[in-house]
Amino acid sequence: QVLLQESGPGLVKPSQTLSLTCTVSGASITTSYYYWHWYRQSPGKDLEYMGYIGYSGSTYYSPPLESRTSISRDTSKNQFTLQLRSVTPEDTAVYYCARSFGPKTSGYIAEYDSRGQGVQVTVSS
Repeated sequence: QVLLQESGPGLVKPSQTLSLTCTVSGASITTSYYYWHWYRQSPGKDLEYMGYIGYSGSTYYSPPLESRTSISRDTSKNQFTLQLRSVTPEDTAVYYCARSFGPKTSGYIAEYDSRGQGVQVTVSS
């Protein structure tokens, strides 16, 4: 069974960098051909896809967030990390990590075979 667990600070100040880690157990993040994603959902809004890091280390970022987003990984810890720079209150959301087979970027939940429970992040001074 693959388990994903998000972790990170629940409160971030405007203009700072939001950093979240997804710890994976039950599977290796380097196994072909799995991709590891981040997405978020704000109250009253649709799910917003953010990007992925692939089994080979390749990355993709959703264009609206590309200039502020970085996804990296630590294979020794079987973790991958999201960094979102220059946050504003509009970045307040529940953030999720997830896995797909193949590079799915639509953000449809049905495309993920495993996902974490999500972590609430609030951007406020």
